[in-house]
Amino acid sequence: MAPLHTKQTLRHQGLAPHKKLGQNFLIHARTPERIVELAGLSPDDQVVEVGVGLGALTRPLAAAVRSVIGLEADSGIIRLHQEQQDLPANVRLLHADVLKVDLAALAEPGQRLKIVANLPYSISSPFLFRLIEHADLIDYAVIMLQKEVALRLMAQPGSKEYGAPSILLAACAEVRPLLAVDPAEFHPRPKVDSLVIRIGFHPLPERVQALGQFDRALLTTIVHAVFGQRRKTLLNGLASTGLFLDKTTLSRCLVEAGYSPQLRGETLALEDFVRLTRSLVKAKRSPTTNKQPTPP
Repeated sequence: MAPLHTKQTLRHQGLAPHKKLGQNFLIHARTPERIVELAGLSPDDQVVEVGVGLGALTRPLAAAVRSVIGLEADSGIIRLHQEQQDLPANVRLLHADVLKVDLAALAEPGQRLKIVANLPYSISSPFLFRLIEHADLIDYAVIMLQKEVALRLMAQPGSKEYGAPSILLAACAEVRPLLAVDPAEFHPRPKVDSLVIRIGFHPLPERVQALGQFDRALLTTIVHAVFGQRRKTLLNGLASTGLFLDKTTLSRCLVEAGYSPQLRGETLALEDFVRLTRSLVKAKRSPTTNKQPTPP
């Protein structure tokens, strides 16, 4: 869909790119076609698309797979497609917010979800955390993100981009870049570059398999506590979780796990956070943990 055609279509329907929804429509056919090629889909796949828009990505997806479930939050866009009946017959369009929809209900029996999306950048962070929470339901997701956000997901310890999403995704998936997308590919033209990435949840990446079993809920709590206030030391960040009654116990756990309480969280790799999680689980189970001193 050319830039002029996109503008005319929106204007004819009394629509405009919705800033609150983070709408930036793909306007050149080659880009969505390339995304579909790189997604590695098979003809028998069912795919969930997030943010159907005017269908620039939906149509090549529908040509490549058995069926597409298109999630669209904008009622005006839903109305446009219902009136024009312009989407392929194997597309099921749902007026739904991906942050609220029941993802399990979208999966076919015995199958994991495959998700492809030109994601509204306004929901990038909550959407990514939702994927992490539902990792067991997902095969993989191919997503277009603001380049800066995408690079954070692949950041290494010690870098300024490294943070909670870097670790929590690494604990359940493998992230790799697929395609850089220029701002000129969109209407309206964003002020940032974009990057299409693949987040592979299944099969479980070898790095994650090597970690073995660990308390994922506690890991999540620890990671958010450490990166919620980056300037705090590891000890002070963890103390803010309320996991233990006193810093002495927490400090001892850190030392026993091989970490200085004065370290900062951004220096720790995924494996370190898992090791720390196990140490804290062990300490919580100990009958002496959090035991208050007896008054003289």
